[in-house]
Amino acid sequence: MLRFLTAGESHGQKLTAIIEGMPAGLNIDEALINIELEKRQSGFGRGPRMKIEKDKVNITSGLINGFTIGSPMTIEILNKDQYDFSIREQVTTPRPGHADLGGVLKYGFDDITMVLERASARETAIRTAVGSIAAQLLKHFHITLSSRVIEIGGISVESQDKLLEKINMVTESGDTLGGIFEVTVKNAPPGLGSFVHYDRKLDGRLAASIMSIQGIKGIEIGDGFALSKKLGSESGDEIYYDKGFYRTSNHAGGIEGGMSNGQDIIIKAVMKPIPTLKTPLQSVDIHTKKAVNAAKIRSDVCAVHAASIVGENAVAWVLAQSFIEQFGGDCILDIENAY
Repeated sequence: MLRFLTAGESHGQKLTAIIEGMPAGLNIDEALINIELEKRQSGFGRGPRMKIEKDKVNITSGLINGFTIGSPMTIEILNKDQYDFSIREQVTTPRPGHADLGGVLKYGFDDITMVLERASARETAIRTAVGSIAAQLLKHFHITLSSRVIEIGGISVESQDKLLEKINMVTESGDTLGGIFEVTVKNAPPGLGSFVHYDRKLDGRLAASIMSIQGIKGIEIGDGFALSKKLGSESGDEIYYDKGFYRTSNHAGGIEGGMSNGQDIIIKAVMKPIPTLKTPLQSVDIHTKKAVNAAKIRSDVCAVHAASIVGENAVAWVLAQSFIEQFGGDCILDIENAY
């Protein structure tokens, strides 16, 4: 069984993850992980922290001479932008749209810093690294993933000039933008997931993983919400056979009945505008209970491209889990034989 746990704060010493269940004998290329981390830090509208952090992964256990050895893997990413929390001023005005208010009410904090340090999207850096390792397992079996941004702020990324103009305008006004991205999986074998138990359905697990990414407020698989406007005769993917089963459409997005069906798995997700604003919304001080403007915290104007990279690697992890469940073994050779 593949599983992982992450730890670390946004401005603490480092982000850490422990991965358990990775089979022995898999060649892991750290350079490929670092490429994903670099892509996560790029894109339109990124904030000043991206100029400070140049994320690099460090694998400290579970790997010898570049190959997994079957024991837990420990990976870490150092934070260059660290805070001395003993002298840092308290944050007492929660930002609408963030975990701030719910977090202080849940844990009884008198300083929102204790919430925003872990709730920060900085946490997705280590999850991207974890997913990149899973993607290397999938690639060994010719399963590949890609992601792309479809639109930002309602403007297609194909309209580069209009998009840059809007981002610049929103940046000057102190506002933020969201958008839509898409993740595509090719060569996933049929039968990943299950129709037997609700918690093993592949689409359910993918939805949970994507929705756990900070700022994601919606997901669709295949035609998704557009299916509400179609007839049943227009939304099914007819089945044919010629030296193998095939379809001529993919409205289902590669998943039927909670299982992959051998077609491309296509997932779209919506990221809301980042709720940290240079022109803050109305809030209330958690100590005085007086009306104030929400706290100003350094942030991006737009992070949809980053979210697409995180999303791609989040999908890779879920698929790797399902793949190991289907063809599992303690070493790559056993899995190859089962596959």
